[in-house]
Amino acid sequence: MKKVFWFILLTTLSYCSYAQTAAAKKEFYEIRTYELRFGSPAANLENYIKNALIPTLNRLGVSNVGVFKEIAKSEPAKIYVFIPYASIEQYATINTQLKSDAKFKEASQEYNSLMPDKAPYARYTTSLLSAFDGLPKMIKPTAEQRFFELRTYESFSDDAARRKIKMFNDDEIKIFYNTKLNPVFFGEVVAGEHQPCLTYMLTFKNMEERDTNWKAFSADPDWKRVSALPEYANTVSRIIRVFLEPTTYSQI
Repeated sequence: MKKVFWFILLTTLSYCSYAQTAAAKKEFYEIRTYELRFGSPAANLENYIKNALIPTLNRLGVSNVGVFKEIAKSEPAKIYVFIPYASIEQYATINTQLKSDAKFKEASQEYNSLMPDKAPYARYTTSLLSAFDGLPKMIKPTAEQRFFELRTYESFSDDAARRKIKMFNDDEIKIFYNTKLNPVFFGEVVAGEHQPCLTYMLTFKNMEERDTNWKAFSADPDWKRVSALPEYANTVSRIIRVFLEPTTYSQI
């Protein structure tokens, strides 16, 4: 009996230690959305991202920076920049380093010298996300998966958002995998617009594959069971969906 007790205790302690370690290693994500000036070419901004921002982030230890444009080609056009950080500490450290990095300043000189009437964007917004426990690190897509879907789920209260995140962590992410809704990341938005909310990204080969796999998800018995549970009722009040394609210099 004592052996069984000690086995259960050690197993529980090991699991708690693993859970704490996994939580400590969760990534943080920054998503910047640049809204271009109406009719303005994006070349100045894209050259800055491609030749200054991404190389500097890579040199400072950040990899897999994604840069995307909307497939629908909205007006004014938008450019999305996805930056994955290993931790919130790395996010803070690198953003401090960018302010004084000599090589970054040199590479950004042409961009920073633009006069107001030549500025490529009107404004940009940024959101900071904490990765879900159920997917603590992003998954880099394959070379064939070049069609991306970015989804934001707004909730009417903090509790509703918490319950939706729990639904993903406990059940829904597994159903995504089973129905080939290929995740890139899941993140709770801790700072940014549309609060309280979560944002995630999926990737596919094309729109046809996307539509087929979402139909499979909707018909999945596990999804029907989980979505009917009362603890997950009224968790999402609005869905914002954007279809994206990567730029030629995107790293994902």
